[in-house]
Amino acid sequence: IKLVLRDAGKELIQVIDNGKGMSTTDARMAFERHATSKISAINDLFSIRTMGFRGEALASVAAVAQVELRTCPKDGTVGTRLVIEATEVKSQEPMAAAAGTNLMIKNLFFNVPARRHFLKSNATELRHALDEFTRVAMAYPQIGFQFWNNDQEQIHLEPGNLKQRIIGLLGHHYSKNLVPVEEDTEFLKIHGFIGKPESASKSRGQQFFFINNRFIKSPFLNHAVNSAYGQMITKDAFPFYVLFLEIDPARVDVNVHPTKQEVKFEDDRLMYAYLQAAVKHGLARYNIAPSLDFSLNPEVQSLQAIQMPETSKEREKTKDNYLFQSFTRPHQAHRIAPEAEAQRWKELYGRTIQQEAIAPNNSPATTQRHSELFSLPHPQQHQQAPTQSGQPVLQVQGSLLVTTVKSGLLLVHLRRAKEKIWQERLEQQLGNEQGTSQRLLFPISIDLAPADATLLQEVLPELKNIGFEIEPFGGGRFVIQGCPAGMNSGAEKNLLEQVLENLKNAATHAFNGRQQQLINTIARNLSYGETTNTQEALHAIIDELFACTQPELTSTGKKVFVIKTREDLEKDW
Repeated sequence: IKLVLRDAGKELIQVIDNGKGMSTTDARMAFERHATSKISAINDLFSIRTMGFRGEALASVAAVAQVELRTCPKDGTVGTRLVIEATEVKSQEPMAAAAGTNLMIKNLFFNVPARRHFLKSNATELRHALDEFTRVAMAYPQIGFQFWNNDQEQIHLEPGNLKQRIIGLLGHHYSKNLVPVEEDTEFLKIHGFIGKPESASKSRGQQFFFINNRFIKSPFLNHAVNSAYGQMITKDAFPFYVLFLEIDPARVDVNVHPTKQEVKFEDDRLMYAYLQAAVKHGLARYNIAPSLDFSLNPEVQSLQAIQMPETSKEREKTKDNYLFQSFTRPHQAHRIAPEAEAQRWKELYGRTIQQEAIAPNNSPATTQRHSELFSLPHPQQHQQAPTQSGQPVLQVQGSLLVTTVKSGLLLVHLRRAKEKIWQERLEQQLGNEQGTSQRLLFPISIDLAPADATLLQEVLPELKNIGFEIEPFGGGRFVIQGCPAGMNSGAEKNLLEQVLENLKNAATHAFNGRQQQLINTIARNLSYGETTNTQEALHAIIDELFACTQPELTSTGKKVFVIKTREDLEKDW
């Protein structure tokens, strides 16, 4: 199957296959409303395995575009050419054609200018087409697929197995991170691949569910997979999986959503339990998750050591064993001290704590404990900040800055302050198109899915103005050569993944909105920087914060600082 787009589908959408083709009658009837070849008996209505059966797809397309269909049966000698514009059949004639079907949709919405005006940008529409192409190609690995855009081949997939298809679509870096899942029960059959915990990313889009070979979206089933990973991945990470679920069509309703991407199961809890168990089993089978469970293992339960009761004779026999002696005799490397001897260490530890408690305030122990809570080197004053001259800035528990001002106490949230500072820096750099970049000693490569690669390619100019130096290498691979000055090394890949995730969920109708979303995401991630523990640095943060045009709130509306007056403080006494 070959998909050809031009101008992201606005000018041309062409689908070519070398399949069975259609007869002249079928070719003409395919564009009639409610015409379908998917139902041959009444029972077919209750065993739907396709996207639907209303027969309105080609009819709807022919109503808003210029359509040309060329088709020829596999064993036929003469094909059919059909031309339709805005539901009106312009011509139908025989012609010589290769076996299969060639469908061309030209000038989409040519007769409905208002609808064409509301189409998104070419990059956005191309991402939507790539998303759908990826899902269909993933569901049918035994079929070869090609994707062409503006006369350039973007994706070429040979027929093969599922693992080859995943690597061909999403990149070779998945070849070492795939874990097979295979479960076969009377109620549900599950097969596919899941990713190792280290392959989890910060962005969605690498999760694929197929029910009876149809792609679906299901937050409920997605939660089952995430819960199976447990604490092997962080809460903000998303595991990779391509899972095919085969179930009796009578047990699932596919007509609960217009796009057919949401379904309703007859027994949701049973589906959840089966899927969670299958993923856990897959992880445990390949030594990724702990799999030892002696209480459920019949082989362990049948051992004589468990079945036979403990007797005094057995205890005496055990004492003669060298392992028992190595843990009980003094001066042995593996000896475990009895409780009476262990009590002496508790007394010694208690005396040490008491000595520290009565130590002078200026003792080294006390100074060390204070340095863990506060950072109190030399104070510094800046004209922009409302702090009083010579007043120190206390850093409490690493997340809060406390200092005095003329009206009371100033409390500053350290991470939010850094986020606000970075936000205004990046906005200024983006406006001046002069981002400060620092070159990486070792460039970092990142592999992305086709849709994510298109999105990153779209925002490369804005990222360059901020300070990123990213070079595309084709095939969904990008190389990070530089990053904004002041950014921690090692966080470049995670930052780009979160940028893509937020951009995919952001509003796409306003270009400025996308830019602001980009800046906010980067600023929020850069705010989790190195720990600030010098007095000069703390004063500099406060000074730079109050030099911002709007220092009170972050981009999400959270307070950056609070001033407690003397009256507010006296209320608590």
